[in-house]
Amino acid sequence: MTKLTKKRKVAFEKYDQEAIYSLNDAIGIVKDITATKFDSSIDIDIRLGVDPRKANQMVRGTVTLPHGTGKTIRVLVLCTPDKEEEALAAGADFVGLDEYVTKIKGGWTDIDVVITMPSVMAKVGALGKILGPRGLMPNPKTGTVTMEVGKAVQDVKAGKIDFKVDKFGIIHASVAKVSFEPGKIEENAKELINTVVKLKPASAKGTYVRSIYISSTMSPGVQVEPKSVTA
Repeated sequence: MTKLTKKRKVAFEKYDQEAIYSLNDAIGIVKDITATKFDSSIDIDIRLGVDPRKANQMVRGTVTLPHGTGKTIRVLVLCTPDKEEEALAAGADFVGLDEYVTKIKGGWTDIDVVITMPSVMAKVGALGKILGPRGLMPNPKTGTVTMEVGKAVQDVKAGKIDFKVDKFGIIHASVAKVSFEPGKIEENAKELINTVVKLKPASAKGTYVRSIYISSTMSPGVQVEPKSVTA
């Protein structure tokens, strides 16, 4: 059995690990047990009753969090010259095409989101092996392959995140920072969870939301009663 660190032991003494809490109470516990010197992210893990190996049970989508994530999102727009001004005016951090394609091929991935347009996807597609494993590959389904690059940049900067069920049927997403007020964390978490609920595949049988856990970057997870969020 793994030996508990002093901080984790103190955290476990503050709540019942076997209990299931309302979202509001769980947020209070996570804020209380987080002991990092930096402003930790608040993460939600939603275990779904789906088989992600079946195409008709893949759950993925986007959600705009009402209060943003609290993170500074670095956006790269790969576009043709006529779209560069639009992207920069919307707040993109890096804008261009060939020089950034070369840079990425050389191993540069110091970005959080890549936005591009359909006409240059042939060039961007060559970066799949580098961008794909890092979750950076643009995708029309998440709105990151679009002619409206300016709007896409604004959406991302305003707190739009994309999520996808992993091979174990779990969705992981960061929805806030520990420094956020509890009410704002709750509203962001509800927005994500209810968006996931609306995306329930018609072919999914049995209980759709199996469990929900909330945690911070370094804290243990606290289980949330799904009905306290989805009812």
